[in-house]
Amino acid sequence: MRSGIRSALKYAENLVLIRGARRNAWAAVCENRRWAADRDQAAVKLSRSA
Repeated sequence: MRSGIRSALKYAENLVLIRGARRNAWAAVCENRRWAADRDQAAVKLSRSA
């Protein structure tokens, strides 16, 4: 019985960690997109001033 509880807790922990990792990965993707947009805007401003 105790091993069943242990297994269930490990499964729940893995599930939470996987969801957290996905959330962190998506946050990194969004941040990279913002940085890319900032670079694009800077490049447009530089090309207009040249």
